[in-house]
Order: sequence, then C-alpha cells, then structure tokens
Amino acid sequence: MLGQEIDLLKNYPKSKRDLSGRLESKSEEVRAIARKFGKEFFDGERETGYGGFSYNARFWQPVVPELIVHFELTNQSSLLDVGCAKGFMLYDIQQELPDIHLQGLDVSEYAIANAKPEVKELLQVGNATELPFENNSFDTVISINTIHNLDKNECAIALQEIERVSRGKSFITVDAYRNDEERERMEAWNLTAKTMMHVDDWKKFFNDVGYTGDFYWFIP
Repeated sequence: MLGQEIDLLKNYPKSKRDLSGRLESKSEEVRAIARKFGKEFFDGERETGYGGFSYNARFWQPVVPELIVHFELTNQSSLLDVGCAKGFMLYDIQQELPDIHLQGLDVSEYAIANAKPEVKELLQVGNATELPFENNSFDTVISINTIHNLDKNECAIALQEIERVSRGKSFITVDAYRNDEERERMEAWNLTAKTMMHVDDWKKFFNDVGYTGDFYWFIP
C-alpha cells in the first residue's frame, strides 16, 4: 500500500526565480548539457544548472530534524540517499547522528569527485535503476528530485529498486503539477526531468509499479 503524501521538505528554503527568463532562453542544447550532470550543471552558468553548487547549512539543516523524527532515525539506523549529488544532506544528517550508517549514490562522476570531504568516502557513482546493494539493506531510502530525470520505464525500475533495498521506509520527491498553470511553470523551470506528471497520475504510477514509500512533489 502506498505511503503518505507528506512534505518533509517544508523547511527547505524556497527560491524565488524568474521562470519566464528560463522559458525563453532554454533550448534542447541547454537541456542536453544539463543532463550530463557534469561541471556545467553543478558549477557552470545558471542557464545550464545550479550556477554554483556549494555547501550552505541553511538548506538542509532545517530539514534534517523532520527526517529524523519522521523515520525515527538513530545512531543505529542506516540510510541511503539516491541522487546524493555532493552529499550535503548526508553531511547534515551526520552532524545530528554521528554514528548513523549513511550511503549516497549519484549518476554524476563530477558530483562525487567534488563531494563534501567529510562524507566523500560514503558516496559512489551509480544509477538509480541498478542500486548496488543487497535486498533490505537500509532502514530508510531517500531520493530527492532524482528519479524524474529518468524516462518513465526507467523511473518505474528505479522505484522498484528503492523498494527492494529498503526495509519498508522511503521518501521521494518528483516534478509534478496539479493544474495547467503549474504545468506551464514546471515546463518553464525544468532542465533535466524526463518524466513529469499530474499528481494523480504519479500516485497511480506509484501503485502500478509497487512503490509503497512516502512521497511529495516539487512544484516551482
């Protein structure tokens, strides 16, 4: 049975961006560069991604207490972050729970190579469609704004992989919309997502592929 629709990122700072500018300037060429998830995406120009992806405590520190309470995390817990980028969230979890068992995986060789030094040894390059872990390896699996970067078939596989390696607790966020206005905003914002759906379609999709974890939406 599908888990909760719950905004565990409600304390994550919201950015105010001019979506109209990106809508006008975005091209398939820019998207192709962004989808390589290399230096251009993380630390290149704003047009092709973050425009500089560096650690700032104000982003994940307010979120971590919510995750700890919701998933009842302790120093004896294990947690996997699928799409960990440079490991900033894992670092902030580690600050709260120094002995927790953490692992991170990301498709970006650049992000892992340039990860936060304190957690770099916990991270590895890999794909969400083929998680290199045994069944039931982690108490909790988290994947923030990651699996929607796959096409729909691969997205289904990634959800089943999250289900396979978790011991029953997981949380994902995906690009979604609830009406035509939000869909237009999403299309203006999106650089990398290949699968964007109405929230009701996502929920049906979760059920169809057998995902039973918690979930929420990224809606700019």
